[in-house]
Amino acid sequence: MIMDRIALILLIIGGLNWGLVGIFKFDLVAYLFGGQTASVSRVVYTLVALAALWCISLLFRDRSEARDNG
Repeated sequence: MIMDRIALILLIIGGLNWGLVGIFKFDLVAYLFGGQTASVSRVVYTLVALAALWCISLLFRDRSEARDNG
């Protein structure tokens, strides 16, 4: 499903960003988009959070159904 792939990509971006924050104290999203409070940064953070919520559903899906669909 395309939504699953988009959500996973967003989670990878978020995970790498949090890794940079944890290891180097460097927020790449904030750096690229003008700070943590910039509108674009907030949109990216919100999209990552929504992707995380979407991926919770992956835990409860039947794996055979997922294989049949794609």
